[in-house]
Amino acid sequence: MANHLNRRIFLRGLGGAVVAAPFLNSLADRAARAQSTTATTPRRMIMMATLYGCVTNRFFPKKSHGALTAEDLANTSLKSLAPHVSKLLIPRGIRAMNEWTASMARGQGNDPHTQVTGSMLTCQPVTPNSNDPFSFSQATKFNAMPMGRSLDHVMAEQLSPSKEPLYARVGNVGENNMAAISYSGPEQNYPGLGQPQQIWSGITGLFKDGQPMNADTWAAIKGKSIVDLVKDDLETLERFDMSQSDKLKLAAWKELLSSTGQVVASAMCSEELGAMIGATKANVDAARGGGGVGGSSDALTSKVAGELDTADIFSNLAVLGAICGYSPVTVLKYPGNYVFRGLGLNAESHGLSHRIGDAGMQGTCVGGVLDMLTKIDEYYAQKFAHLVATLDSVSEGDGQTLLDNTAAVWIQEMSDGNAHNLNNLPIVQAGSAGGYFKQGWVVNVEDGADAAMTQGRSEALCADGTSNMVNGTTQSTGTEASKCNAPVNKYFVSLMQALGIKAGEDGYAKAGGSAEVTHFGMYDKTEDFIGGGSKPAKINNPGPFEGLRANT
Repeated sequence: MANHLNRRIFLRGLGGAVVAAPFLNSLADRAARAQSTTATTPRRMIMMATLYGCVTNRFFPKKSHGALTAEDLANTSLKSLAPHVSKLLIPRGIRAMNEWTASMARGQGNDPHTQVTGSMLTCQPVTPNSNDPFSFSQATKFNAMPMGRSLDHVMAEQLSPSKEPLYARVGNVGENNMAAISYSGPEQNYPGLGQPQQIWSGITGLFKDGQPMNADTWAAIKGKSIVDLVKDDLETLERFDMSQSDKLKLAAWKELLSSTGQVVASAMCSEELGAMIGATKANVDAARGGGGVGGSSDALTSKVAGELDTADIFSNLAVLGAICGYSPVTVLKYPGNYVFRGLGLNAESHGLSHRIGDAGMQGTCVGGVLDMLTKIDEYYAQKFAHLVATLDSVSEGDGQTLLDNTAAVWIQEMSDGNAHNLNNLPIVQAGSAGGYFKQGWVVNVEDGADAAMTQGRSEALCADGTSNMVNGTTQSTGTEASKCNAPVNKYFVSLMQALGIKAGEDGYAKAGGSAEVTHFGMYDKTEDFIGGGSKPAKINNPGPFEGLRANT
């Protein structure tokens, strides 16, 4: 039935109710099929990825385990997410893999970004390897790539019609191996799409042409149930003098409408639905071009379509792509080395994350740099809030929204940008992916008994009004290395299980597999990355984070 709803929903009013009457003998079969359709509502992942970490003390709520409230977010960089707090999940205590250190204590010696971004969604070492943390070798510092596929490709192989993810370079900024995070295979950088028009053109091929919207269709898209659309006429029918058998049939018909009457958005893949969520050709055209690295324009924060900016338009297209089945696995990758002029900043984001205004590791703090970094953190939070709100505005029936069947994830390259540390990783999720994940919670996955986990030490230096000297090689602004070390691999396993990814007998994702995914990546201890894959592959702590499940 879902495939035909957009054509006419039902004949308007009384006609629709009457047409159903001759077929009520097969009501039980239809109800069973409808329940089966509901049970297989597709699940999606839309990941927003940003670089250079954050000011952790201002980002994380003080509470690190327990029910999350709007008040918990009030004094943080996440305050714009407060309206969505009931559908948020903040996993705390996670470490990403392959941390760069000056002493070679916890990862490869290639580069504080090249090895980190290469391993970010792969949990694989990069190659060629370097054991010299201060080498400027072109091959190892600038051009090393991971030895395996990234999470988006592993998932898309089983979920996407094209077998590929939608990897969108927000703002159409190019990227090199020091910033790339999507890999279709070993040492195979995946460039993705940078122009909104490219994404739009792929989605429009799925629109249902020749099916004009009538008033009922439009109302249904906005979440009005079919039983509401024919309510008056059904009540008229109920007043008719009819046999007890017909009364029972009509009551059964109303019950069926009530249980299956919310329109599933994926059946409504159309330009009209795109217009409802702001994904229109006019908006896409307004965002043409994007902004260059360090250029005079700032496409990400410039308003190009009313209250939308380029970043919002990419998010809207990601939502429309999810609705249409074009991209059940999407990564919205925000640019590096970006000048947020629209936020009143004149230094690029990478240099600010180092606190000194350039890519060096040592120097004098830029005045007010923590406030500048907080502006960027808050901007990203606002973009994520827009994505979450848009997902939550589309009904998928049975009281569910598109967000409820999605895992919307904001993940960052690292924790503190000056320390380049990977423990205490900032991750924010919205949506339960069809009921798999908790909502309205912050969860300490390392030690659930601790509700006051450290927020890190990002404000240890460069406090407002001072001119501290900073040295990124000492990691003094990062979280202590002994804390917040639960492996990110387990979170990726949670995401794969939530979306129904299957594995082979070894627990690794495998197309055509039948087992549950329990493993991801080559290593799950950042120390094992030393040597660049010279150690045998080993996952010490397989399985998902059980504490993130809705039923725990």
